[in-house]
Amino acid sequence: MTLAPLIKLNDGYSIPQVGLGTWPLDDDQVATAVVLALEAGYRHIDTAVKYRNEQGVGNGIRASGVPREELFITTKLDGDFQGSDRAVEGLQGSLERLGLDYVDLLLIHWPLPARDEYISTWKTFQRLQAEGKVRSIGVSNFKPAHLERLLAETEVVPAVNQIQLTPAVTRMAEREFHEKHGIVTESYSPLGGSGAALLSAPILSQLAEKHGKTPGQLVLRWHVQNGIVTVPKTANPERMRENLDIFDFTLDPQDLAELAILDEGPAAGIDSDVTGH
Repeated sequence: MTLAPLIKLNDGYSIPQVGLGTWPLDDDQVATAVVLALEAGYRHIDTAVKYRNEQGVGNGIRASGVPREELFITTKLDGDFQGSDRAVEGLQGSLERLGLDYVDLLLIHWPLPARDEYISTWKTFQRLQAEGKVRSIGVSNFKPAHLERLLAETEVVPAVNQIQLTPAVTRMAEREFHEKHGIVTESYSPLGGSGAALLSAPILSQLAEKHGKTPGQLVLRWHVQNGIVTVPKTANPERMRENLDIFDFTLDPQDLAELAILDEGPAAGIDSDVTGH
């Protein structure tokens, strides 16, 4: 059984570098997936209110028999819980569905800058953290401009920013900003998401053959070597094990230089100024 290494967060807690993403599994599917993932060695599970599968995640946790203190559970509150104290009710609902006393990481799912509520929401997150309902607090899909305002107007630096990130969507400006301010970069859809052409890129096939790995393992290794936390999603137990089996090889400087040809530039990927829930 492989256990992912831990990355230290700016609040003193640690996050396993590889977790299980759970979108778009339903409650029944995700309960089974969580049990299989924990058997394979995963200790980090990523869900969200928007995924409508928190209850299934909780069922899987309890069915697995793995002690709560060994697990790192993330959930996210979407736009319905932005503004005033709405996040209080949002987190309470998540905890009830998950059957947990606390989550390890609570994220604002999208900045939704047109609504201009992410600052007030973050202040509520700070209070929830102080009350012990959540250990670490962070954001998702935030750009440097959103983060700059957050840092200027609130007291707690986000522990994590979870963003869409792959060797094709490299988010260099975001990663540099995170590093400067002690924010851990976490990637969702690290393998490119459903229907993505990323894994069929010829360079990945070549390097996979060189290292005796799959293209997917090459991509996840790229994340790990760049210090990124990542949550690939799968319900397939064989793929789960494969996605964790990335700590016995290293991409050399030439490999990394060749993978850089996949970069589609700073405009690639989702624009969270105009997208979100």
